[in-house]
Amino acid sequence: MRALRNQPDRLAEILGATRKRNQYGDYLSLRCWCAQPARYLPDIAALRLLMAHAPDEIGNPDHWLFLDTETTGLAGGSGTYAFLVGVGWWEGGGLEIEQFFMRECSEERALLLALRERILERPVLITFNGKSFDWPLLETRYRMSRKISVPTPRVHLDFLHPARTLWRLRLGSVRLSELESHVLGWDRGCDVLTDLIPRIYFDFIRGGPPERLIPVFHHNQMDLRGLAALSTRILSLLSNAENLGQDGMELFGVSRICEKQGEHTRARHLYEKSIASFLPRETDRAARRSLARLAKRQGDFDLACELWREAAGNSRQGYEAYEQLAIYYEHKARDTEEARHIVRQALDELGRANQMGDITPAAYREIKARFDYRIQRLERKSRRPLLDLMAPQASRARPTAHDQAARQAGQSAEQIRRRIDGTLTNSSVDEQWPQA
Repeated sequence: MRALRNQPDRLAEILGATRKRNQYGDYLSLRCWCAQPARYLPDIAALRLLMAHAPDEIGNPDHWLFLDTETTGLAGGSGTYAFLVGVGWWEGGGLEIEQFFMRECSEERALLLALRERILERPVLITFNGKSFDWPLLETRYRMSRKISVPTPRVHLDFLHPARTLWRLRLGSVRLSELESHVLGWDRGCDVLTDLIPRIYFDFIRGGPPERLIPVFHHNQMDLRGLAALSTRILSLLSNAENLGQDGMELFGVSRICEKQGEHTRARHLYEKSIASFLPRETDRAARRSLARLAKRQGDFDLACELWREAAGNSRQGYEAYEQLAIYYEHKARDTEEARHIVRQALDELGRANQMGDITPAAYREIKARFDYRIQRLERKSRRPLLDLMAPQASRARPTAHDQAARQAGQSAEQIRRRIDGTLTNSSVDEQWPQA
């Protein structure tokens, strides 16, 4: 209560916020409209690359609600509060933002009720890491309120996951601020550090200056704007990566998303295009490996074998390529000798790598065990034709199972007949009946 008692409306005056009231009490509301990013009409096909069985309403951007929270702790848990919750929606060609703020913990229920009304108005929830952090935290707060039921979004799209697929290999970090800088070309300028936000809030409720919260509100607004712009960028790429991709890395990322959702023809085309754009070495290897996998699935073994031969060598992907070649020649081409030759090549390569210390002992044992098993099976297969040639001679030298059974049956009948004859011949009436 100290913050309210000492400076009841200073924060609202500084921010230009409005003190609102509902059945659970007061909370602060701050609204603003941003021309950028501009409203975007997504392609439903692109959305279904992110959520295969999404309902049709996901394609209507008027149903979208962007959400981001600022909390009293970064680890989550039942003791963590979302003291500032920002939401945004498309309006007037731009982004309308509303922020709900609790000046002390007793205002939480009022904040949660106001937020619930917004979520029910727009049932498609859009977040960045919201499935792992923001939404589970809010669900916990709703349940702990014991008064307000948890609102259930119709759809929840978390853009962290496609962002990782698209840019993690290139950028390393996929923090929203990093993506704004390197993908969107934005500069936040002087932004508050995320780690400092809980401390700033605790200082405020203990009576600290409200001015220190201004950067926190700005940070939350920028997160919402960045999320909206990033969703537009990702969906544009998924719709038209061939023309909008900035580099081969983005094409590679889109191809991975397409392959995951079963769009194999488009994925193959994008893999080929990304490889042609001179990817970094490790990414190029991954793209060729994925292209070989798709070619195999589509029955194009000429391309698959070409890619496997290029990849074969001293690396985990290289040994996998050796293995795929051996599988092809053993099971598809029916060339056991070539399969044995490839496995021996792999074992020679593996032995040299082990001697040079280029492979860990655990990996060496694991890979060697696979190839040892395969070479043993191939050796057994290579001996089968000789056994098949010897089989007719063996069949003439040995009786068949049918002959053996018949002979055994004949012997059994003969033995029974002899036992009966012997009994009648050797026994007499005198032996059967004692004399008087």
